[in-house]
Amino acid sequence: MKIASFHTRVVRARYRRPFAISSGTSPELVSLVVEVRTDDGLSGFGEASPMTAYTGETLAGLSAAVTEHVGPALIGRDPRDLAGAHTAMDAAIRGQHLAKAALDLALHDLAGRAAGWPLHLLLGGRVTGRVPTTWVVGLGTLEETAEEAARYAELGFPHIKLKGGEDPARDVALVTAVRKAVPESVELSLDANEGYAPGEAARTVGRLADAGLDLVEQPLPRWDLDGLAALRGRGGVRVMADESLQSLHDALEIVRRGAADVLNIKILKVGGLHRARQVAALAEAAGLTVKIGTMPELGVATLAAAHLSAALPHATVPPDLVGPLLVDAEPLAPAAFAATARSGHVDLPGAPGLGHALTPA
Repeated sequence: MKIASFHTRVVRARYRRPFAISSGTSPELVSLVVEVRTDDGLSGFGEASPMTAYTGETLAGLSAAVTEHVGPALIGRDPRDLAGAHTAMDAAIRGQHLAKAALDLALHDLAGRAAGWPLHLLLGGRVTGRVPTTWVVGLGTLEETAEEAARYAELGFPHIKLKGGEDPARDVALVTAVRKAVPESVELSLDANEGYAPGEAARTVGRLADAGLDLVEQPLPRWDLDGLAALRGRGGVRVMADESLQSLHDALEIVRRGAADVLNIKILKVGGLHRARQVAALAEAAGLTVKIGTMPELGVATLAAAHLSAALPHATVPPDLVGPLLVDAEPLAPAAFAATARSGHVDLPGAPGLGHALTPA
């Protein structure tokens, strides 16, 4: 079995309301879907969403990296040779993690379909078949955010993540309002997206802890690992690294510096499932918790995040599996997420591969 061709298409889905974080607002979720075909007629599908305001990558650049560099590097290879695929892609172009991740997901999907196994079996099995999910609330008014958080907590989402980072004082007021609106059993995190200045971060995080926050995500710029380590040392709130974690080498440096309690492993950001598993193994060896994040993405990449989270016993912060729920109509794997909005969980599909129902174009 050899890779014979690859094909791409752009898929767009409008957000139910524009998704806003401190670095920008998106009216729609845009993904590049990649299909890899073999010489004996099998197909596997991957996905990458550039989310330019967060990643700095564009759809045009992502598409060019796939079609001109990493895709051609895989032609003629055995699609089940995942480690070899990454060696070939890394030789073809430096960086371009999103492009490599899209093809990595397609190869995992194809390998699972060829074996007749759901993806989590290729990842070593699962510790749960029902993955609890974080609900992510974009920037909005205090009243809107508290109402949305309370609504999804009541539906069964065990963890609510708020977006912040624009105004520390407002973030404290936001956490105070949401903490009053949701049950004590619901975990509460705030993602500052690098928004706090070093001089104000310690005071702000202390006030967030007093307001009832459980976890603060990337409060400082990605390069300030010493600052993150100092915040972690103060205690009160667990510190999670996101933008600081772009690769396995970043993960090692975070561990060395003691800069985080939790690593947010975004499969697309680190270059695919193969690299994400390496980061997860490093975190487990260091005794750190992991969370499998999304940026967000549509159904194919979100299914990959669900399978990986289910396979990791130390993924105890619920993953962000809500991209398909934030849009008007999920176009890639609607059946897999049909019940999630009512339960706060994703039930792992038992179908081979990722578990979507996409067919060759």
